[in-house]
Amino acid sequence: MFNLSGHVAFITGAGQGVGAEIARVLAANGAAVAVNDLFEARAQQVVDEINAIGGRAVAVPADITDESAVAQAVKKATDELGGCVDILVNNAGIPVTGFSMTTFAQSDRETWGPHIALSVHGLLNVTHAILPAMVETGWGRVITISSDSARVGEPRLAVYGAAKAFGPALMRSIAKEEGRSGITANSIALGSIANPAMGERDPEQLRKQVRPYPVKRLGAPADIAPAVLWLASNEAAWVTGQTIPVNGGYSTT
Repeated sequence: MFNLSGHVAFITGAGQGVGAEIARVLAANGAAVAVNDLFEARAQQVVDEINAIGGRAVAVPADITDESAVAQAVKKATDELGGCVDILVNNAGIPVTGFSMTTFAQSDRETWGPHIALSVHGLLNVTHAILPAMVETGWGRVITISSDSARVGEPRLAVYGAAKAFGPALMRSIAKEEGRSGITANSIALGSIANPAMGERDPEQLRKQVRPYPVKRLGAPADIAPAVLWLASNEAAWVTGQTIPVNGGYSTT
């Protein structure tokens, strides 16, 4: 099951955290992987890890908000890995450290910009660069990593959540447009994931953060990658247009 041999995956924001784990898991299951990150050194480190265990990977550093940079990265992926990219994982995002941002009424356009640029324009740039080849070959998987902030809303994360809601909306439309072409498009909505950007957490703050989670812990990259592997595989061929929560049981109650 979940054999991705012969497929080429392009993963954005894959130089660390969830994206890096997705790259490693897809490669371990046979996919050739293009590791995208804003920083070349981070992408290359993940590539080196994959190649060291017998996988195939290439670093394709690029600012995905730059359309021409995306085109160059996709070309490098196809030139060096062969074939066309037929698995796209839109993972790049701006991490948030809990309820630390201002309310929407107190926010301004300067704080909106990075979220809109990456989660809307970046997502459009990469998906638009890769999708036509999937349509032409008649097989493809588009998977977008979203957030429970987009699914249920969170205080002081209004713009982050709104920007993250763009991905699932786009996936639903692509699912309806391209299902006849053998392409599925889905999203995964994440709960809070432990990441290095959080630093050391105050125990009381952490206790409050995990309170809504029945499993009583934050998520880890290893909790997410298997869901992506499933959606990328033939075993999930009849799943499309969905937003699947992978969130430790988080709810709004």
